[in-house]
Amino acid sequence: MKIVLAYSGGLDTSVIIPWLKENYDAEVIAACINVGLTEKETDGLEEKALKQGASKIYVEDVREELITDYIYPMVKAGCVYEDKYLLGTSIARPLIAKKLVDIALKEGADAICHGATGKGNDQIRFELTIKALAPQLKIIAAWRDDKWTLQSREDEIQYLLDRGIEVPMKKEDSYSRDSNLWHISHEGLDLEDPANEPKYDTLLKLGVSPEQAPDKATYVEIGFEKGIPVTLDGKKVSPLELMTYLNKVGGENGIGITDLVENRVVGMKSRGVYETPGGSILYAAHRDLEYLCLDRATTEYKEEIRIKYADLIYRGEWFTPLREALAAFVDVTQEYVTGTAKLKLYKGNIISAGVTSPYSLYSGDLASFTTGDHYSHKDAEGFITLMGLPLKVRALMLQNAEKNNK
Repeated sequence: MKIVLAYSGGLDTSVIIPWLKENYDAEVIAACINVGLTEKETDGLEEKALKQGASKIYVEDVREELITDYIYPMVKAGCVYEDKYLLGTSIARPLIAKKLVDIALKEGADAICHGATGKGNDQIRFELTIKALAPQLKIIAAWRDDKWTLQSREDEIQYLLDRGIEVPMKKEDSYSRDSNLWHISHEGLDLEDPANEPKYDTLLKLGVSPEQAPDKATYVEIGFEKGIPVTLDGKKVSPLELMTYLNKVGGENGIGITDLVENRVVGMKSRGVYETPGGSILYAAHRDLEYLCLDRATTEYKEEIRIKYADLIYRGEWFTPLREALAAFVDVTQEYVTGTAKLKLYKGNIISAGVTSPYSLYSGDLASFTTGDHYSHKDAEGFITLMGLPLKVRALMLQNAEKNNK
């Protein structure tokens, strides 16, 4: 049997390699899908995986693909889960699973294994993608497997020690974290009690708290073409350059910190703190440009579908006909979302500082209090009469009914 394992080099996946070999008599191919790892995190990963028993390892850098094919469609749609979460973990999982499928098919593997727990959302996101792209592959979820008897971090450490395998270095007091180039999440420890205020001064990794941010504002200007960011402060930049800079400047100014008790797909509530500095800036800039370029009817309907779109991403339903249909609708709405949005970043706040577009629907002549050629104040009279007709008819009916009841 040949199994492809979603591999990070952390404690869980380090244990799963020998566990698979022992319990499935399998050849294990490790696959590290880089959606935002640093060079330090990937250095030595191949040697580590081979020592743990993998026959080979793939380390694939998909950061640009994550931005262009997953994050940008999400930004164009304006997806936010439960009004606060910018879907940082959610958006990366379909791409990771897709790459696992690609490797499994290339290697002629029989199964894909992941280390997601049975309580979280990631098991759903991984497995729905695998089922959608390669239904013939077997899925092994270690933490749900009857053969998995390890119940704690201490059990896992002892498991490796018993086999003479080096234990990955991890901080004893670390939170449970997931990070990529879009965000980082923090869960566990004191955060498990919603009554506790997060210890931001020691918790944050991508930036500082608003209180620690500079007293001077920072300006950033982002240029878009058809809803896609292409320039930064007037200069053409790659997607990776843009995200790297926005994360840096956003983090420095205390931008994008969210404390949320959310509803997981599996039914329970969970509490997490999310840092999405660059993403928050990008959302705000895109939103400002849409205010200028989208008509009212399109804006209203897009508001409805973006909630559904966000739910689909959160639940791992990226590779579905509905998600693709919604994306097609969004692409049409973005045809003229082209222009530049300027923002002021100050102590956790993102403040609009001007927006321009060659496709602006804002007309100074119409909006001005000065009467122009295109609009007469008297035009509003007939409009209000027709708009208020149902209300007037209802009021007259109620008056007549009241008289008849006397």
